[in-house]
Amino acid sequence: MRITRRYLAVTGALALAATSLPSHANSADETAVRKAIDDLIKAMIARDKAVLEAGLSDQLVFGHASGRVETKAEFVGAVVAKKPIYKSITIGDPTISVVGNNAIARYTAAVDLDAEGKEIALKLGIMTVWVKDGGTWKLLGHQSFRT
Repeated sequence: MRITRRYLAVTGALALAATSLPSHANSADETAVRKAIDDLIKAMIARDKAVLEAGLSDQLVFGHASGRVETKAEFVGAVVAKKPIYKSITIGDPTISVVGNNAIARYTAAVDLDAEGKEIALKLGIMTVWVKDGGTWKLLGHQSFRT
């Protein structure tokens, strides 16, 4: 077989198309990660300690846009103690990539909160890392930045 530019172009296009097609397994996992994100946001607003602890990995590293980094215990403690009080969190433009038992989610968020009596509205970019633990997606890493 003679390898021509046309052969290389067609082969490359087919390879690229094949890698970008979602599989049914990834699609189900992507949906599960999106649900885990939504559940986490609802738990933050409701200050639901049990749901927060169930959805967070014990090894959680939670990086805030301010540069502060918290462990699972510190993050849950702050949310439950209303420091700050999350009033609403609206996410947009989610992108979720699943590789095996790991997932990376990127999205924007409009966050309205009350920090010590001061109303704050933030526009954030967020990247989260999720790990599948016992069939449940748990947040392992979070980093946000102001946009």
